[in-house]
Amino acid sequence: MSISNITVFRPSVLTLIGIPGLETVQCWIGIPFCVMYLIAMIGNSLLLIIIKSERSLHEPMYIFVGMLGVTDIVLGTSIVPKMLGIFWFHVPEIYFDSCLLQMWLIHTFQCIESGILLAMALDRYVAICYPLRHAAIVTHRLITQIGAVVTFRAAFLIALCLILIKFRFQFYHTTIISHCYCEHMAIVKLAAENVRVNKIYGLFVAFTVAGFDLIFITLSYIQIFITVFRLPQKEARLKAFNTCIAHICVFLQLYILAFFSFFTHRFGAHVPPYIHILFSSLYLLVPPFLNPLVYGAKTKQIRIHLVKMLYS
Repeated sequence: MSISNITVFRPSVLTLIGIPGLETVQCWIGIPFCVMYLIAMIGNSLLLIIIKSERSLHEPMYIFVGMLGVTDIVLGTSIVPKMLGIFWFHVPEIYFDSCLLQMWLIHTFQCIESGILLAMALDRYVAICYPLRHAAIVTHRLITQIGAVVTFRAAFLIALCLILIKFRFQFYHTTIISHCYCEHMAIVKLAAENVRVNKIYGLFVAFTVAGFDLIFITLSYIQIFITVFRLPQKEARLKAFNTCIAHICVFLQLYILAFFSFFTHRFGAHVPPYIHILFSSLYLLVPPFLNPLVYGAKTKQIRIHLVKMLYS
């Protein structure tokens, strides 16, 4: 039997089924997802307004927080509207090219978020280990260059994933994606051709971005802790820890969920699909939801300006 008789040739429309095994309760699952999305949008928008309007917050640490807020808004908006369309309005269809665009946006801004967290860790390292030289090293020009490099790295690496799918695959086993958004491996698994190159490149991107960033973030905080423990005054140590704790919370919740999602998708053959899809969805929704809460609660300057703005 020829391949064209048992497969679909370059489908124009794909179908996202949502969360396999939980179709009957998807409408209820959509409620907390929608609440998280709305809080993320409002919280990150408030962060951006405060940082932009207050000149005293035009410092490297707050500029990076603002960059993280923009990333979170784009990331959440790339996922949740379509997800709620599946859960609430039973609109599972998506054009193939739109699916690839969603995949590119999701993974690109995931990589950008990881890069910004690395930049924030390096900024804290310079601020605590070389406080007198911080203003001279971390300039606005350097921040712009870091933002450009992080964005280009993510866009280029993920664009190659998109190109490998678009131009390598012609035949697909099915047009049904067992997921609630267009994820790279979920699309690759539909192909009726050799997907080894795509899997290898996907692993390469994951370890190049997450592995590189994670190593340097960890090294930065090790050096920070060594420096902090050497400070003679207890108050100085507490102040230094307090400036880092928000970054560490964001860093841990992102990478713990990321690695769980990554390894269960590739090696968790015995993990039920709905568990994997729920965690991969939370991995994308929890950081945008928590980031403004963490920085709003743990950063005194942002908290003060937020209260002032709300009262005015």
